[in-house]
Amino acid sequence: MTAPSELISQARKAGRAALDEQAGKALLAAYGIAVPRAVVVGGAAEINGVLAGLTAPVAVKVISPDILHKSDAGGVKVNLRTAAEVADAIRVMMQQPAIAQARIDGFLIEEMAPAGQEIVIGGLRDADFGPLVMVGLGGIFVEVLADVAFRICPITRVDAEGMLAELKGAAILQGARGRKPVPTAAIIDTLLKVGGDDGLLMRHADEIKEADINPLIVSDSGAVAVDARFILT
Repeated sequence: MTAPSELISQARKAGRAALDEQAGKALLAAYGIAVPRAVVVGGAAEINGVLAGLTAPVAVKVISPDILHKSDAGGVKVNLRTAAEVADAIRVMMQQPAIAQARIDGFLIEEMAPAGQEIVIGGLRDADFGPLVMVGLGGIFVEVLADVAFRICPITRVDAEGMLAELKGAAILQGARGRKPVPTAAIIDTLLKVGGDDGLLMRHADEIKEADINPLIVSDSGAVAVDARFILT
């Protein structure tokens, strides 16, 4: 496993302002945050045999230093079950205008996480307060309602519990209207690995400008970081 500092160093040497998704997830894994099993291929011609070590369904995502928001560019395809479907998805992606004009490092093929509650965990480096950590419910709660909570790093377990409690959608985590309660211990554990005393944001306070784990899928199986974005200082 590549050391966290080396992942950031490699990106800088390549002249990149952000980690690609593969490197971002490797950074999360180095701090004990679960990420899907994945492989990287150069294109559709390299698909044969690569799915043997993965469990379907899988997702395919473009890897490019020129594309920060892959979905907007047409660079994400999910629920694929065969090598032929994966190859076809890559070919279609390559025809998308934003992707056809970009530098392409490859395509990330990864197992899809079990169904669960979407959570967003992020962070930023504030000029006055230093690193801040954020949490919110995914989907409409963060996109439309901006239902998020912030704390100055480093946070404690009590801080993490307080962040979840102050969300407008906190009742959903507790099992409102007959919903199954969300295992919040997994969210709290991830928050501490990101914003705790020895967490990712504290250890790399001078190197990471923004962090975005969106979504973190939380289920009875635990928490899995399905997408990761890190912008460097």
